[in-house]
Amino acid sequence: MGKDKLRRFAENLTFACFVQPEFETVFRNDHPLKGRWNADFFRNDRPIVLELGCGKGEYTVALAERNPDKNFIGIDIKGARMWRGAKTVTEQGMANAGFLRTRIEFIESFFAPGEIAEIWITLPDPQLKTRRAKKRLTGPLFLEHYARMLGPDGLIHLKTDSKHLYNYTQAVIDRYGLKRIAAVDDIYGTGYADERLSVKTAYETMFLERGLPITYTQFALNGRTEFPWFDWEGDDTDEKDNEAERR
Repeated sequence: MGKDKLRRFAENLTFACFVQPEFETVFRNDHPLKGRWNADFFRNDRPIVLELGCGKGEYTVALAERNPDKNFIGIDIKGARMWRGAKTVTEQGMANAGFLRTRIEFIESFFAPGEIAEIWITLPDPQLKTRRAKKRLTGPLFLEHYARMLGPDGLIHLKTDSKHLYNYTQAVIDRYGLKRIAAVDDIYGTGYADERLSVKTAYETMFLERGLPITYTQFALNGRTEFPWFDWEGDDTDEKDNEAERR
């Protein structure tokens, strides 16, 4: 492991905005902040918004800057990447943004029922291989996690360069009768991108430079809590996501 990565890991632990529990703490137990994020971490009663797979935290920071009336938590497992966002939040003295280093599979150990208002999933790994479909962040296994944390009017946002993940998510919405609020297959080409959607991470910029459209989906679970697994026929296609262009 490089010295710079070790330095970042160490500095993360000095940031008040950075939460990094030990694996054993959340593998079988709830974290002390569960149900207490407003009271003990943000010290306000504003809605809490999660960004899953936040990477360097660019989107989390940008959303927090644009929405001072909400609290934002970026979640990822790669601490060296998250360092950039946590350092920015610390240097700018932002009170409405934080970072949590953990696996997304463990998020129920951190958030109580109804504690979360919105979930953002921005430019995630689309998990194109059928054998990895269970890892898609808009798939049924993850929806069950979200359903146990989101409030009654909770929203899920997906912004992705992957046509395959976009189409899969539409199929998920239809399969379970969820509430589709927005489904746009090219947010810039259609002029749909507003202030929030116009935030461009380095990863997104790379795909835009290749001429790939960015899609957006917003939906709600409508009170549904169970999502039986299904095999999507779209996974039977040989070519997914113009893969040659994405490499």
